Amino acid sequence: MAIDFADDDEDEGHVAPSMNTTPLIDVLLVLLVMLIISIPIRLHSVSMDLPGGLPPPDAQLPQVVRLEVSAGNQVQWNGAHVADRVELESLLQMASRQTPVPEIHVHADPKSKYDTVAAILTAAQRQGLQKIGVVGLDDYAQPVR
Repeated sequence: MAIDFADDDEDEGHVAPSMNTTPLIDVLLVLLVMLIISIPIRLHSVSMDLPGGLPPPDAQLPQVVRLEVSAGNQVQWNGAHVADRVELESLLQMASRQTPVPEIHVHADPKSKYDTVAAILTAAQRQGLQKIGVVGLDDYAQPVR
């Protein structure tokens, strides 16, 4: 680096020192180029294994067992009346042995007792059925005033 002692015409006896920054800028540019060259190139790619061949055949819809609980707490299995809990347990046990295991959809009337619906859900769970759902919850929606 060099210092340039330039004389101003206005101040004849005064010396104004100023630094020559050209070599400093040259060194910084060389360092910048070296930094850019030394940075490893990153590939922005994602490796994934895509399936090959024909698409799988359409999966068949699961078998659905519709359990309905009426306002009088009467239980129906796909439209057929269920006499008591013992018969319901045996129907659930037969359903759990089927291949594939059917889905259980429970539809309860809003005026039915909670105990009846809870007993159905508990019995289905005890038999090892895992696809259990309560459907028709729109009947329970309160109107907005």
